[in-house]
Amino acid sequence: MSDWIKAARLRTLPLSLSGIIMGAFIAKWRLYGEGGIWDWKIFALAILVTLLYQILSNYANDYGDGVKGTDAKRINEAESRAVASGKITAKQMKNAVILFSVLSFIATVALLYTAFIPDYMNEFYIFIGLGVASILAAIGYTVGKKPYGYMGLGDIFVFIFFGLVSVCGSYFLFTKSFSWDILLPGMAIGMMSMAVLNLNNMRDIESDRLSGKNSFALRIGFKNAMIYEMILLQLPLILILIFLGVNGFIQAQNYYVFIVMILLFPLAKLRRKIMTVKEPKELDPFLKQVGIMTFAMAVLTAIGLNFFN
Repeated sequence: MSDWIKAARLRTLPLSLSGIIMGAFIAKWRLYGEGGIWDWKIFALAILVTLLYQILSNYANDYGDGVKGTDAKRINEAESRAVASGKITAKQMKNAVILFSVLSFIATVALLYTAFIPDYMNEFYIFIGLGVASILAAIGYTVGKKPYGYMGLGDIFVFIFFGLVSVCGSYFLFTKSFSWDILLPGMAIGMMSMAVLNLNNMRDIESDRLSGKNSFALRIGFKNAMIYEMILLQLPLILILIFLGVNGFIQAQNYYVFIVMILLFPLAKLRRKIMTVKEPKELDPFLKQVGIMTFAMAVLTAIGLNFFN
């Protein structure tokens, strides 16, 4: 059981939850202002679906890299995977991917049934398609003849699914509407998620080169990937600030809502530490730290909007 828990990579879960928390509690704040109802059942099911997607993605990643031999060339032993190490066979992991695909789909249907039935049938079918796309994206990063993670497209998919789909989709589940300003926090979470993936690819840049995994970091080189990382870690709080600004909080002088801006200081310190790294393997501890920062950004934004407003 411990090998399965390790393969699930629990440290990645806060990152996947960040988009749901951000979208759901922005919806809660907006519904409160409009006299609407915020449903805890939708939130609980959305959390369950997200956790299942993330575990599915991690198992599929372990399986895909394992059967392709990518993990066998991994320099950082701390990131050795279950299939590559032989702790879990490829067949067992493939079965786990199938199982979690089914569980993810069932949970998705339950979530969408709760959110949309019986009054929003068109939205129900659209989101079913989006759910299937999310499951396929979770698997397709490393699995298949042409996995998009091996073509340097992982960053784009992470931005779309961890950012825009997660935040905007969860917001829509509650409000049954779309507002352009929700794209701002969606992009913020998406960029933070890209920052985690880029750190991961920078860390594995040499092993990926040997195995033929052409990540975006490998394509642009370590130095440019570091510049890219700094940009990804700089922009999200600016986007959150713009979101709060366009919603009138500056004019209203409701400064408690800006509690999320305290992250300016730890993020600045984190960027400085990352910039000093010379050896790719030394980047590993920062993956968890950026994931926690992303989670903190979502939670502090939620607190600012719903408890200090």
